[in-house]
Amino acid sequence: MRTKKPTEQKSPVSSRSISKKVKEKTPLDKTKTVTDRDKRKYIDYKIKVKKGDPLPSFREENVRLNKYMSNAGICSRREADVLIQTGVVSVNGKVVTELGFKIQPTDVIQYDGETINLGTKRYVLLNKPKGYITAIDDPRGRKTVMSLVNKACKEQIFPMGKMEKDTTGLLLFTNDGDMAKKLTHPRYQAAKMYHIEVNKPVSKEDLEKLLKGIDLEDGKTKAEKAEYVEGGTSREVGVEIRSGKQQVVRRLIEALGFQIVKLDRVQYAGLTKKDLPRGYYRHLTEQEVSFLKMTK
Repeated sequence: MRTKKPTEQKSPVSSRSISKKVKEKTPLDKTKTVTDRDKRKYIDYKIKVKKGDPLPSFREENVRLNKYMSNAGICSRREADVLIQTGVVSVNGKVVTELGFKIQPTDVIQYDGETINLGTKRYVLLNKPKGYITAIDDPRGRKTVMSLVNKACKEQIFPMGKMEKDTTGLLLFTNDGDMAKKLTHPRYQAAKMYHIEVNKPVSKEDLEKLLKGIDLEDGKTKAEKAEYVEGGTSREVGVEIRSGKQQVVRRLIEALGFQIVKLDRVQYAGLTKKDLPRGYYRHLTEQEVSFLKMTK
């Protein structure tokens, strides 16, 4: 927490002295030259702005047809483009084959003669137990997270991101394509906090290495936070990550020479496991959804 600096007691200033200072104040120099430092800052800003695709907005007007079909759970955007070019998608009774075609909220969209309805957008938070893979289905017959939320709502929802089979903790499901894209976007990357237990004591030097960054096979990655778990042993640490790389937490810990005994995601994008037992789910409140949409 930031602590406020004690305010210094200043002697009272008369209105006469204030007016004197105002008169003495020099006007801004409009011919000020731009320094090399300012140029570098501007260039850095341009690079940051251009990195990645534009963040999605949550407006429902002028939505691309392929995006609408994807949000409805019909198929991916790329597959929707194929269906549109095939001529099996119509808008207000007219076949549309133009890629990039935009629709309005009042338009009636049909695919193969059936009307597409987006339905209500759902946001379901699961406290995932061990032994479940993050997949819609599995040809090998393994248990999937979908079996834990199949009664949450009638709409088809999808897990946001992946968690390993033996990793426990928070996993968010939704049918809101914009929300999913935003929270996994390279310029946002929702913060994820993990409670990690390893096979041997963790030193302060190890925590510092996590904060400074570790070279992995797909680039250098660092933790936003790395600290001992309050009330835990020296083998238990809390690590906050914003990276979207696959199995990044496990790879960071193993790069330091540790083996993970327990990996539990305790926070996701500001959401916590409070009052949510392992294996149970709940719907996000309107306030929580609004917070996720407003977060930049």
